[in-house]
Amino acid sequence: MSILVVGSVAYDTVETPFGRAERVLGGSASFFAVAASFFVPVNLVGVVGRDFGEKQLAAFRGRGIDLEGLERMDGETFHWQGKYSYDLNSRETVCTELNVFEFFKPKIPVRYQQSEHVFLGNIDPVLQREVLDQVERPRLVACDTMNFWIEGKPGELKRTLERVDVLLINDAEARQLSGEWNIVKAARAIRALGPRTLIVKKGEHGVLMFTEDGSFAAPAYPLEEVFDPTGAGDTFAGGFVGYLASALGPTEAPPHPDDVVLRRAVVMGSTLASFCVEAFSLDRLLRLTRTEIDERYRLFKRLTHFESV
Repeated sequence: MSILVVGSVAYDTVETPFGRAERVLGGSASFFAVAASFFVPVNLVGVVGRDFGEKQLAAFRGRGIDLEGLERMDGETFHWQGKYSYDLNSRETVCTELNVFEFFKPKIPVRYQQSEHVFLGNIDPVLQREVLDQVERPRLVACDTMNFWIEGKPGELKRTLERVDVLLINDAEARQLSGEWNIVKAARAIRALGPRTLIVKKGEHGVLMFTEDGSFAAPAYPLEEVFDPTGAGDTFAGGFVGYLASALGPTEAPPHPDDVVLRRAVVMGSTLASFCVEAFSLDRLLRLTRTEIDERYRLFKRLTHFESV
């Protein structure tokens, strides 16, 4: 079994009240791939420029991440620069330089076309569908999007959502996409567009999940030190989809996860995200061990467990 991820591989320049990181590894596909690789092999499709060096590639190698789909083009790698406020909940985008990412047209290698699970990173919904057109009968398709596509290409996005099993967005995007202020009503409207499962990311306030069986809420893990929230959402997605892929098992198993497995996947995604924010870039994820993940998952379970009277 394997996961295909299509998205950005980038350089990030990040400034928080606790420091600054200059042109470090970032991008949605990068965070997702490293997180998901703790569970199953990952096939990464993205594009970088000639300035993308061996040091950055080393972050992926030796982790079960296949790089055949990582295209290199003449030009410079996508670069994003942002500055966070003191509470780390709001950020200012200083600059976005798309560079080679502006011309990204995902080409799915033949070996990747039988990937059982697909994660469509935050790219043009037309490109997201083109990716699905190149994949043979995936068991589960998860998708991310943003306000830019919700506002700019609503029709194309809705056509893509018809082919998606899991949608991961934040609460503001859920309201914008549905036209509903109430999140419960928004979830019902969005699930009617196609996704069986909706994940609503709420930053330091945790995650909400809506399925045909009801809803589930998980808090963010309480941390003493938070350095950089960049990539936390994509890391959550990697942990969530990675766990689902490992839990679903061989292709003979039921094609859709039940509610218990989905809830465990939410907690596992939240567990991975809690490590991501402890350092700049992917630094903490690259030092992370499966033992540490399992221990924090156990603590997460203890944090949220209670028994009825």
